[in-house]
Amino acid sequence: MEFRLLGTVCVDTLTGPLPLGPAKRRSLLAALLLHANTPVSMARLTDCLWDDEPPLHARTVIQGHVSRLRALLVGADAQAYGVELATLGDAYVLRAPETLLDSQRFEELLMLAREQRGPADTVLMLKEALSLWQGPALTGTFASAPLQAAAHALEESRLSTVEQLARAYGELGEHHRAAAALRAESVAHPMRESLAAALMTALSHSGRQSEALDCFHRTRRLLADELGIDPGRELADAYARILRGEEGGAPVAPGHTAETADPAGPAASHASGGTRVIAPRTPVAPVHAAPSPYTAGGAPAPVADLLPRAPRGFHGRGAELTALSRAAAGEAPVCLVTGPAGVGKTALALHWARRTPAAFPDGRLFADLRGFGDTGEPTPLEVLREFLLALGVAPRRVPESVAGAAALFRSLTDRLSLLVVLDNARDSAQVRPLLPGGADCVTLVTSRHRLDGLIASDAAVPVPVDILEPTDGTALLAGVLGEERVLAEPVAARRLAELCGGLPLALRVTAARLAGRPQWTLAAMAGELADERSRLSYLDVEDTGVSAALRLTVQQLPPDAVHHLGRLGHHPGGHFDPYTAAALAGSDPVTAGAALERLAAAHLVTEAGPGRWILHDLVRLYARGLDPAAAPDALIGVLDHYIATALAAADTAEPGGEPCFVLPDDFHPPTATRDFTDRAEAMGWLAAEREDLTLAAAAARAAGLDDRAWRIILLQWPHVVWRVRDGWAPMLELALAAAVARQDPYAESRVRNLLGWVLTEEGRTGDAVATLEPSPGLARQAGDRLGEATALINLAIVQAEQGGLDVAMEGCERALELARKEPDAHTEMLALQHLARMQLTAGRPQDALDSARTAFDLGPEHEEAARRVLLLSVSGEARLVLGAEQEGIRLLDEAATEAERAGYDEGAVRALEALLRVTASPDYVRRHTEATRRLTADG
Repeated sequence: MEFRLLGTVCVDTLTGPLPLGPAKRRSLLAALLLHANTPVSMARLTDCLWDDEPPLHARTVIQGHVSRLRALLVGADAQAYGVELATLGDAYVLRAPETLLDSQRFEELLMLAREQRGPADTVLMLKEALSLWQGPALTGTFASAPLQAAAHALEESRLSTVEQLARAYGELGEHHRAAAALRAESVAHPMRESLAAALMTALSHSGRQSEALDCFHRTRRLLADELGIDPGRELADAYARILRGEEGGAPVAPGHTAETADPAGPAASHASGGTRVIAPRTPVAPVHAAPSPYTAGGAPAPVADLLPRAPRGFHGRGAELTALSRAAAGEAPVCLVTGPAGVGKTALALHWARRTPAAFPDGRLFADLRGFGDTGEPTPLEVLREFLLALGVAPRRVPESVAGAAALFRSLTDRLSLLVVLDNARDSAQVRPLLPGGADCVTLVTSRHRLDGLIASDAAVPVPVDILEPTDGTALLAGVLGEERVLAEPVAARRLAELCGGLPLALRVTAARLAGRPQWTLAAMAGELADERSRLSYLDVEDTGVSAALRLTVQQLPPDAVHHLGRLGHHPGGHFDPYTAAALAGSDPVTAGAALERLAAAHLVTEAGPGRWILHDLVRLYARGLDPAAAPDALIGVLDHYIATALAAADTAEPGGEPCFVLPDDFHPPTATRDFTDRAEAMGWLAAEREDLTLAAAAARAAGLDDRAWRIILLQWPHVVWRVRDGWAPMLELALAAAVARQDPYAESRVRNLLGWVLTEEGRTGDAVATLEPSPGLARQAGDRLGEATALINLAIVQAEQGGLDVAMEGCERALELARKEPDAHTEMLALQHLARMQLTAGRPQDALDSARTAFDLGPEHEEAARRVLLLSVSGEARLVLGAEQEGIRLLDEAATEAERAGYDEGAVRALEALLRVTASPDYVRRHTEATRRLTADG
C-alpha cells in the first residue's frame, strides 16, 4: 500500500488504485495525509472541502466520506501495513508509517542528499526523489485555499530540488545535464528568477553564452511587462558574471545589446540576494529522515563489521573458495553457498569473508536468519534494523515497515563497497528484502536449500558445497589431533573421514573424542563407527549423519554432562551461562560450569565470549530429544532464574525503586543468583540478555505461563528507562497481552505504565493516551496505590505533550498525594520531578524551583543519575527565568557534567541546550556536539 500526493491523490495497492470516488473524498484524504499521524479537526477538514460558507450538513458529508474511506482502507487490508483511520473526539487521524507516503519519502531523500559525500551521490538521491513526482501535487482535489497552499508548498520544494540537482550536476562538470534539467522548468515557470539564473549559468558553462544572454533578456522583459519590476540581484549578478567571462568562455564584448549597461535597474537596490520568487513560499515540514552512514563534513563513519570470529581449523575447500571469488567479481553479485546440514557452509563463508578485508572498505554485515533452527527466525525488519544501526542510522530513525527499511538500506548502500553475509536462509523470500543496493556490494547467502527463486530473480550464482574429500578430512583431523598421530595411522584416518561422511561437524566431534582419549587408536574409533549399521544409510539424509556422530559422542560423556546437555536443549534463548544452565538442569552454577567445560571439549557447545555459551542448531535439536519429558520443568526453572536475576539487576541499577511485584505463588528460586557489584554491571547484564529475556518471555507466553512472561519483561525497566527510544514497544505489548490474559489488574496497570511512557517518548502520543488511560483505574482496582501514582504521572506526561498542562499538573499533584500516603520517597520524587517541568512550561518558575527543591530534600540516591540530572536541569532553567543567570548556569553546568559522567547523553543534551540559549561558550558548544553525536550513534 502506498499513498500518493505528488501527482493525482490516490492509494495504490497490489491490486491497483483504490476507487476514491468524488473530489471531496479525495480532498479529505489529502487533508489527512498532509497531517499524517496528527489529528485533523472537523473545522480544518471543512475549510479544505468548501471555499465559501459550508452547507449546514457539512459535518454529515465529512462523516460519510470518512466512513467510505475507512471501508476502502479496511478492504485493502490496511491494518497489515500499520494504517488506521481513527476518530479522536471532534477530529480524525490517519495513522500510517511515513514510508508509505510519497511526500514523506521525497523529503527523506532530500535529507539524505544533503548528507552525501560528493555530488555524484547527491545526484542519485535527488533523481530518486524527483522520480516520485507523477504530475502537479494534489491533482484531483478541490481547489480550496488550504489545499492550494499545500500544493504550492510541495511544488516549491520540487523546484528547489531541481535547482539542487542542477548545482550537483555543475559540481560534476556535467553542465549540459544541468541545463537540460532546468530548461523545462524555466519554461513552465518563466518568472522564477532563481531558475533563470541557474539556467544561464549552466548554459554559459556549456559554452552557450548567447543562449544564456537570450535567457536573461527574455526573463527581464517578462518581469517588466507582467509585473513592472526589474531583475533581482541573483539574476543580475549571473548576467554580470557572464559578461565578465566568469561563467565559462571568454568575456562578452561590450555593447552586446543596448540593455547591458544596467541589467538590474532601480529595483536592484532593493534585492537582498538569494532566490527571488514572486509568490509567497510555505515550507513543508521535513520528516525525521535517517542520516547517511557518513558523519557531518563527509568523514566516513566507523566501518561496520558484524562478522563473527573467523573459524578455527579450517581446511581445504580450495575449489569452493575460488568459485566464491569468481562469483563475487560481478556487478552487485549474490553468491549462494548451498549444501547439506553440517557440511561447513558457514565456516566456508566466514573464512572467505575474513581473507580479504581490504576488498570491502565500507564494512561487513552478518545476520543469522535461523531458517533451520527452532528458536524462531528474525523478522526482515529486525535484520534490517541491525544493519541500519551498524551503518550509523539512529534507532529512532529506522523506518517502521519492511519496505521502508529495505528502501533506506538500499539507498545507504548504493555507493558503498560492502559485504553482506546472510547465513542459514530458509527461502528466497527471506533474503530479497535484505539485499543491498550498490553495484560494488557483495551478498553471500548460505542455505540448505538451492533457492532456485533467488537464482531466477536476482541472478544469484550458486556455489555448492559438498562433503570433504578424504584428504581434507584427514587434514581436519590432524589439525585437532596433531600430524604425528594421524600420520601414524593414515589408513585409519582416511577410514574415519569416510565413515563421518566428510561432514566437518561429525569429523570435529570425532576428533574431540579422540583428543580426550590419547590411549585410543584411530583404528579403534573407526571400528566403533563402523558398528553403527544404520550410520551409512543416514549419511544420505540431511541431518541424520550429524545426529549419529552426536549420539556416539554423547555416549562417552559422564551422566551429569548428558543431563545438562539434555536440559540445554529446552533453553528458549540463544545464549547461556553457568547460572542459566544450572536453572535448566536443576543443579548449581559450579556443577553446571564443569558440565559446560566437558561439553565444550566435545565440541557440543561453543563459547561465544567469556562465560557465555551457545548451542549449534543441530546440537540443540539433538539435545532436546535426549530428555523430552523434562521440557516443562526446564522452562519453569530458566524462567524463574531470569526473574530472580533480573530482580537483582534492577535492584542494583536502581536501588531506590520500589519492587515491581510479588513473586509467583509457585516460584522456584534458583540455587544461586548472580551478584552485581555495581550499576554498570547490572545494566550491562540487562543489555546483553535483552534478546534472550524477550525469547524467554515469548516462550512463557506460548506455554501459558503468562505470570512469568509479564514479570520477565517488566523487570527490564531500568534498561528501558536508560534507552527508552530503542524499540521496546513490541516486547511490552507482549507483556500487556500476558497481563490481560491473566486478568490481573495489578500486572496490566504496571505494564501499561511502562508501555505508555515508551510510546510517549517515541512520539506516539495518541497510542500512549489510549494505553495509559485505563491504568489508574486498574491500579485502584488492585489496591496498588503506588502503581496508581505512577500511572497518573505517566498519563500527565502525555497530557502535557498534547498541551493539557492544567490537567497534567492536577494528575501529578494527585500522584504526589498517593505517594505521600504510602509513603514512598521514590515515587514522590518522580511526581515532583515531572510536576516541576510542567510548572516551568506553564510559566511558573518559582513553583518549579520549589518542587525541585522538595524532591532534592527527599535525598535521591547517587545511583539515580537520570533523576538528579533532570532535577538539576529544571532548577537551572527556573533560575534563568527568575533572572538569577549565574546560578542558573551553574546548576545547568552541574547537570550536564553529571549526565556526561554517567553516560546519560539525553540528559546532557537537554542541559547543554538550555545553557546554549544563554551563553555561546565554545566549551558548551563542543560538549553539546559530542553528546548529540553519542546520542545519535547509540540511539
